[in-house]
Amino acid sequence: MKSFGKGNYTEAQKSEMKRQIERDAGEAFDKEMSEINGQLREEILIALIGDVNAGKSSTINRIVGEEVAGVGAEPGETTKIHPHAYKDKIFFIDTPGLNDVNTENSATTLDYFRKTDVVLFFLNAAGTVFSESEQRSFRIVEKANPNILIVLNKIDAADEVDRLVTRVRRETGDKYDVIPISSRTGENIDELRDAILELLKKKNKDILFARTIKEKSSIANKWIIGAATSAGAIGAVPLPGADIVPLTALQIGLLTRLATLYERPISREAAKEIVITAIVGNLGRTLFSQIVKMFPGAGTVAAAGVAGSVTLALGYSVKYAYERGIDVTPDTVSKLHRKFLNRKKKGDKLPGE
Repeated sequence: MKSFGKGNYTEAQKSEMKRQIERDAGEAFDKEMSEINGQLREEILIALIGDVNAGKSSTINRIVGEEVAGVGAEPGETTKIHPHAYKDKIFFIDTPGLNDVNTENSATTLDYFRKTDVVLFFLNAAGTVFSESEQRSFRIVEKANPNILIVLNKIDAADEVDRLVTRVRRETGDKYDVIPISSRTGENIDELRDAILELLKKKNKDILFARTIKEKSSIANKWIIGAATSAGAIGAVPLPGADIVPLTALQIGLLTRLATLYERPISREAAKEIVITAIVGNLGRTLFSQIVKMFPGAGTVAAAGVAGSVTLALGYSVKYAYERGIDVTPDTVSKLHRKFLNRKKKGDKLPGE
């Protein structure tokens, strides 16, 4: 069998490829759903550390897209550490900093920090950035848990933000991401959200957090472009047929993640048929140059070849359907893809452009 993306196939080769993809897709679906269901059973603990005026509650509200009750205590309120249940086994732990927590609670506080999946350490860009007391708190937390993201908030009210970021990085040994944001204007909230998801991904907990976020489009875009980039690398393998198994698994993984993100379950049979259509059907005949023009951000995979283009088209078609309440089937995915091409030829803008 020729490697995918290296040329045209005879009908006999397509039939054999279809059988192989169907077998591999079924196995990949079972594996992916087992991993996803395992993630959804886990709890996520996110600690928020910083002064009461650091904008913790407004930042969390921006990240998830709605108001989170119990986060962001008034001065003098936080004397004990209590996890605030958000939803779907996600908890936020709010503290104004270790110096402000009663001494008798410090051991409990540190125990929470050790178990926390992500620590968001807040600094006020419009105040005294990384003061001595903040540095002391940071060193204590750092010893308990290195999964720290430093959130430099209120950059809309600060000057020389780049200089502040550089200084904080230097004073923390260049070991942690320092993300400048404005919880008031929403600037760089996507970057902070992505950083949180990246830390959670290392613990196989990112999908649960991702699907609780109201603004799902940017997350889906990142997953789709990432999958397309990986698919391009797979398609570049020169060994005959070497790309079929990993490409099938990758596309099944993308389908199941998108279905979970948008909370629109997809059946095993539907996922298998969509991938078969993508690789040996209408989507598989797409020219990559058309895809680059069609989807925003696709230029990052411009050298990936047909495997990348097929995966990109698959992902964006499925995303479009989910966001508009359209049933995701092999037929609708193919029709959406053709619709996108026709609209682009007429010079119309596509969703997300």
